[in-house]
Amino acid sequence: MLKKIARIRRAKTTRCHIRDLGVARLSVLRSGQHIYAQVFTSDGAKVLASASTVQAEVKDGLKNFKNKDAAAKVGKAIAEKAQAAGIVKVAFDRSGYRFHGRIKALADAAREAGLQF
Repeated sequence: MLKKIARIRRAKTTRCHIRDLGVARLSVLRSGQHIYAQVFTSDGAKVLASASTVQAEVKDGLKNFKNKDAAAKVGKAIAEKAQAAGIVKVAFDRSGYRFHGRIKALADAAREAGLQF
């Protein structure tokens, strides 16, 4: 339980800093089976774009939904949807997770697809 509390504490400090920046926020949630990404407005009131391994267009061609390949596909999908909504620059909210593995794969794929953060 202490590990989860520490992650939530890190996430809170990051979100406070991002709120001061005043840009859209790309938030990531990592579960045991899937990975989810959402782009929020600068005040966090509205979701502008979302992508996850649960969605059919991302699911196609994947054998496993909890690896780096799946995370990269989610990163590319979220970047395309954010650009379609008119968002190019975002702040990356890793939700307290360490920046490695699936989180890094998602971020790198989103950068390659055109998002700036």
